[in-house]
Formats: sequence, structure tokens, C-alpha cells
Amino acid sequence: MKKFLTILSAVTVSAVGLNAQILHTTCEQGEIEGELHNGYALYKAIPYAEKPVGKLRWHAPVKKTAWQGIYKAENWGDRPMQTNDPNQGGNALPMSEDCLYLSVSTPAKDTSERLPVFVNIHGGGFFTGSYSGTQDSFVQNGIVYCSIAYRLGSLGFMAHPEAAKESERGISGNYGLMDQIMALQWIHDNISRFGGDPGNVTICGESAGGISVSVLCASPLCKGLFNRAICESGGNFLPIRTGSATVCGSAQEKSYAEGLGLDFQKSLGCKNLKQMRELSAQEIQAKTEYNKYWPVVDGYVITGDTYEAYLKGDYNDVDLIIGYNSDEGSLFVHGVGMDAYDMMMKSNFPAAPDAFKKVFPASNDGEALQALRDVFRDVAFGWPSWAWATLQTRTGKRPVYFYYFDQLSENTIMRGTRGATHVAEMPFIYGFNFGGKMSEVDTHMSQIMERYWINFVKTGNPNSDALPYWTIFKPDTPSVMYMKEGFFLSPVPNKPQMDFLESYFTGMRKAER
Repeated sequence: MKKFLTILSAVTVSAVGLNAQILHTTCEQGEIEGELHNGYALYKAIPYAEKPVGKLRWHAPVKKTAWQGIYKAENWGDRPMQTNDPNQGGNALPMSEDCLYLSVSTPAKDTSERLPVFVNIHGGGFFTGSYSGTQDSFVQNGIVYCSIAYRLGSLGFMAHPEAAKESERGISGNYGLMDQIMALQWIHDNISRFGGDPGNVTICGESAGGISVSVLCASPLCKGLFNRAICESGGNFLPIRTGSATVCGSAQEKSYAEGLGLDFQKSLGCKNLKQMRELSAQEIQAKTEYNKYWPVVDGYVITGDTYEAYLKGDYNDVDLIIGYNSDEGSLFVHGVGMDAYDMMMKSNFPAAPDAFKKVFPASNDGEALQALRDVFRDVAFGWPSWAWATLQTRTGKRPVYFYYFDQLSENTIMRGTRGATHVAEMPFIYGFNFGGKMSEVDTHMSQIMERYWINFVKTGNPNSDALPYWTIFKPDTPSVMYMKEGFFLSPVPNKPQMDFLESYFTGMRKAER
């Protein structure tokens, strides 16, 4: 009898523990159930929009309608259609157009808690990626963690004149960005029912996720949806892209983007958008080219040149962490020499060859390879980060914290590089493992970086007792947190390259007026 009572007591305690978590709640669409995961409640796949299929392919997302009964969010949603990428998470998941889901991981035990909210926007070049997974360290530190899926590739970003005519706003493209915005609206409207605070939301992204964060910070559609942002290796501050020779990474001009859509139609052997919608998602994906379908300046989601908007102070002024890595280009640029160097200079910087050679010097193939990696680093990530930090410091009121990550580690996606390659910072913040070992220094740095991010999400300030002090960015003082074998405040790295690109892009904008 005593043994039976002990077992009964254990079962009762277990039930109380389960009931202490928010495993069942309601959102605007109806009742919903999650599951217990590592001591907190996890809702793996909450549909925030209707399936973007049929007539909703190449259409703005449509808000999810109410469901009947209890929706069980216990399985991850399908990945968006994409090329399989072994370096992205969630590759065990099937792919389909039915992909507009978000996840919520909450440590709250009551809906009245109002915990800070972190929203992850995954990277992958607007071409690959998955929202699946959670972040235990954040959740266990009292943060509600959300991750959102959005359409990718041609299904997420192809502009087309027929789609623009169908739209009541006369726009096309940016479907993936509109997905992100609808997900943020859902989080704003519903996260309090999971113990989160809709008034304390941080959006975060790396690479294409960071570019997305930049777009959302500049978009009038996002006013009031978040009050903090973290951008790792991203930014939408380059001049608007008007053709294939323009520096890659910037938002595309509308007519150029729609021209790419018409070219895509021809490659599919279709006469119009209706026929394109009759093809399978697999047929669409098979013809989708990498890095061709990108955010577009549509006058709605992206209203114009982001750089000029920040000059005028016309953006969502939020607390900001922004930065990039020392050898970003090493992941993307391989096996090139002086011929490629000359082609890059002539096609992208024809108006200033001497200045280009001065800041990105090369006299042989080995030097040319590293120079082109540095060009990629600074054009795609370094200058946009510096421009964003500098402009918001000049025209905004909210603090900016700027970092430069230069730690060489075994645990990165690519080894044998001169510095920290693209995504090399992510194992240090989020605990990812790319197959290498973390040294004693790496482990210590990881603990500090993770704490910086957690503090910022909670308060808008990365600092706390016992951490190296990270000062607010000021362009002309040593205020960049340099992360290498520890932490120290530094002047802006690669400043001659930043100055060259600033001058060159300013000239491009003047010439286009």
C-alpha cells in the first residue's frame, strides 16, 4: 500500500508539472495544444496563413481562418519548396507549398507572465532554409522563442506583371516578406496567450534573415510589431539593382524584377501566369535559379531606397545589434584569380578602378582570391552593416551595438580560412555544431556572446555584471565590439574599404537621379 501511494504521489506531481506549463491555450483561430519539450511548452507548427496554393500561388498571404476543435501543433510543418541544402536545418522534413507555419516555445507557466519574445527569421539566400528547431538556452532563460517559415525562391519572390494587375495594390513579388510580416502580426496579436509580451519583441536573422530584418526595420507595414532587432551579416542598403551587372545583394527595381518573371515564364514553356499556376510545385522548383529572385522595391513592402530612407529618419527606430564576420566571402568565392578580379572591377566598379585597386589590392591569383573574398564581405555584409549602424546613430534615437567577429574556430562551417567565414558566429551564440571542437577560449566566448544576446532580448542592452562592457556605437570612436580571442572595443574595421564603398555608392545614386 505504501509503495502504491508513493507511485500515486509521483504521478500526481508529474501531472501538476505538466499543468504548470501552457500546453493548451487559445489563439484567434481557436484552441491549440502543444507538447512538453525539455521542461517547456513547444508548439511546433501553428498555421498563420492559408496554404499559398492554386490562385494563392504568387499572391499576398491570406490570414488563416478559424479551425474547428483543438488544433494539435505537435509536428513540424513542411519546408518551403527549395533546393536541398545540407547546411540548413530541417532537411528531414518534406517540402511543399503548404509551408506557412510558425513555432512557439514558451517557458511561461501562466498567460499573465509577459515574457520577452525572440523571433527567428532563418537565412539561406531567400532560396533554402527551415524554421524548425528551438533554442533551449533562450527559453530556459525566460524568453519566448518563435521561428517563422516563409516562401522561398521563385515561389516567394518572383515578380510578374500579371500578378501585379491581379493585386489591388498593383504589386508583385515580395511574397516571402509579406509572409514574414503576417507571421509577426500573428505573434503580436496572439503571443500574450502563450505568456509572451507583444510590447517586448526582438526580431533576429542571419544572412538573408538579416536582410529581411533590415527590410522589416525600414517597412512602414511593421510599425509597432517589434521594438528590437538583431542583424547578423545582412542589410538592404545597397543601391537598388536595375540589372544583372549591378552589385548583387540589393533589392531589385520593379521593372527589372518583372522582366525576370517573364523570362521565368518562358523557361517554363508557359503563355501566362494561369498556366504557370497549373504546373506542380516540383516543376517550378526545378527551373528556379539561385540568387535570381530577390526582394523588390514595390512601393508597399519596400517603399524605396533604404539608405535614403534612413538619411531622412523614415524607418522603424528600434534597439539594434548589428555586425558581420571577418572573412565572410570565403564561403562563397573559390578558385578564382586575376581574370575574375579584373571582371569584378570592370562590371561593378567601372568608374573608379584605381580606387578599387587601392583598397582591394591584388597582383597575382592568390592575392586576387583573397581580394575578391574581401569584396564579397564588404559589399554584401560589411558596408551595409556599417552604413546601417552609422545612419541610425545619426538620425535615430535608439541605441546601436556594432560587432565584428574574427574568431578562428574548428567549429565553423568551413575551415582553413584567413578569418571567420559566413555563419561562423552562429555556433557561438546558438550552440550549433558544424562538426568541429570548441576550444577553451571558444567555449568562454560562446558563453559571453550568448549572454549578450539574451540580455539584449530582455532589456535592449547586451551588458550585465561580469561581462566585457559593450558601448553604444559611435562612428569616430573605438566602439565596435571586436570578438577575437576575447572581446575588446575597436575602431571600425576595414575603414578604408567602408569609405571607398560609401563614396562609390553615393556616386551611383547621384548618377541615377
